[in-house]
Amino acid sequence: MSGANDGRGIWVGTSGWSYEHWNGPLYSPDLRPWQRLDRYTAEFSTVELNASFYRWPTDRAFASWRRRMPEGFRLSVKAPRGLTHGKKLYSPELWATRIARSWHELGDKRAVLLVQLPPTMPRDDERLNYFLGTLPHWLRVAVELRHPSWNDPEVFDLLERHNAAYCVMSGANLPCVIRATSDIVYVRLHGPDHEYLYGGSYSDADLSWWADRASEWHGSGKAVYLYFNNDGGGNAVDNARTLRRLLTERGFLA
Repeated sequence: MSGANDGRGIWVGTSGWSYEHWNGPLYSPDLRPWQRLDRYTAEFSTVELNASFYRWPTDRAFASWRRRMPEGFRLSVKAPRGLTHGKKLYSPELWATRIARSWHELGDKRAVLLVQLPPTMPRDDERLNYFLGTLPHWLRVAVELRHPSWNDPEVFDLLERHNAAYCVMSGANLPCVIRATSDIVYVRLHGPDHEYLYGGSYSDADLSWWADRASEWHGSGKAVYLYFNNDGGGNAVDNARTLRRLLTERGFLA
């Protein structure tokens, strides 16, 4: 595990952890669903919670995760769709307050709030600037901008002013822009398939390339979070394991 006591570490994990089709790749068939988190945290140092996109967890759930996750583990959390896809960041104050309260409960296990905007939402600098201004300064945030109109130097400058991370994406029909806009780098690996999101397994050559990028970011003083979202067939688990091995061989993970 890297970065347990170092804000500039490298964390590698998956998007979600509770999948029936991971019986075999990660979980034994007799493992109960509530035991999956313990098995996951025994191998990986971080995870991205995606269920929060559909239903934001209670503060009690965040406090429970804080107690259950081992020392040095980091939990990133996807912002609720009511904020990102429903309101499209409009009037974010109530959600910002609720998220901050949950973040307090997560304590030292918190990593990054992922704010994924829908691919149908074009660039709106004023709305993004206002939203980021409603978040407390201590809450780390990454923004996944799927509409191509966002890919502009002025948008990157806006993110830098808020110390918000541009989410680097890999996946079908998504712009893959290698850009760091804060002291963290947040990478979502949605699969190598050129036709379908979340499809396929990355080759060792692909993962070696990403290991090189993570090494470079780490060398420049960044904290780096990489999450695999190609969960089908356990591909995310296999790819995360391979990337961890490559980074270990380079001396970045113990």
